[in-house]
Amino acid sequence: MQTRLRYLALALGFALAAGIARADDYPSRPIRLIVPYAAGGGADSVARIIAKRVSETIGQTIVIENRGGGGSIKRCMR
Repeated sequence: MQTRLRYLALALGFALAAGIARADDYPSRPIRLIVPYAAGGGADSVARIIAKRVSETIGQTIVIENRGGGGSIKRCMR
């Protein structure tokens, strides 16, 4: 009987603590979608279409950031 009472008190404590430990609304700022290619290309167009639909679905702003570099840089041929 005493063991059951301890388990009940423990479960009640966990239930009360769960209500206190709620997180803030996520995300609290706009979501950044990084596209590793230059703006205006095919990857950028697809990312913007996807971001628009996802933004409408989740109700959160999505910002597209184009960051070309590394392997996506076009080099001049000599």
